[in-house]
Amino acid sequence: MGKLRSVARGIKLMGYFLEAAGELIVDQPETRQLRAEWLHNFCARAMRGMGITVSVAGRFPEGGAVIANHLSYLDIVTLASLHPCVFVSKAEIAAIPVLGWMTTRAGTVYVERGRGGSAIRASSAMKDAMDAGLPVVFFPEGTTSGGQKLLKVHAGLLGQAMMAKAPITAAFLRYSLTEENDPGTDVSTDVCWGDKPMLEHIFTFLGLRGVHAEVRFGDGPIRFTSDGMHRKKASIEAQAAVAQLGGGVPVEQENNALPGADLVRE
Repeated sequence: MGKLRSVARGIKLMGYFLEAAGELIVDQPETRQLRAEWLHNFCARAMRGMGITVSVAGRFPEGGAVIANHLSYLDIVTLASLHPCVFVSKAEIAAIPVLGWMTTRAGTVYVERGRGGSAIRASSAMKDAMDAGLPVVFFPEGTTSGGQKLLKVHAGLLGQAMMAKAPITAAFLRYSLTEENDPGTDVSTDVCWGDKPMLEHIFTFLGLRGVHAEVRFGDGPIRFTSDGMHRKKASIEAQAAVAQLGGGVPVEQENNALPGADLVRE
């Protein structure tokens, strides 16, 4: 039954993608606001159609930056379904057929891992989006986790957002299953995305029943005790703010650094 459900829901999801792609081709939204609105409408429609429920505590900020823990590709769909926004994502996403074209058209800001100055170059596009009145969302852990702990926060984009004087609001995502599923089903591996190949994981995920997303936002911007030049301290404070929203979820500790290593490098 699980495999049949995966196939049926996969066909349904492809229909949503084709419908959304058709809207892009016909409407050709050119402004950041229109692109973000398109992504918001598409994700909200897909979440409803796939029966994924969402509960929200707090309010999605109207501007600035939003940082959140990263559990799955579902994070982007969940957050975009709540409010028009712009995402910062790894550049590899742009090369994925169909999905890459759509995320690019939606105004996603790409970061190239391992290339010096990538965060600085991305910061210009982030600032443009924030100046246009759109919140910019990124996941400073840099990779997905199973949700058992919050990984170390990477400070490149965080430091750039701080130096741009943008208010930065913490958010926390958690997933659960409200209905019975096949024996052995586990949120940490079947909803959260870890080492499993992406297509295999998506196929398994589509067969799940009762997927529920919980999103919590901070009451206001994070109150950092230093400026964006001291990125190690800012990273620890950002990690703590996200963890607090998760009810004190365990955090991966920052490794010791040499004196002065917490300064933002060009």
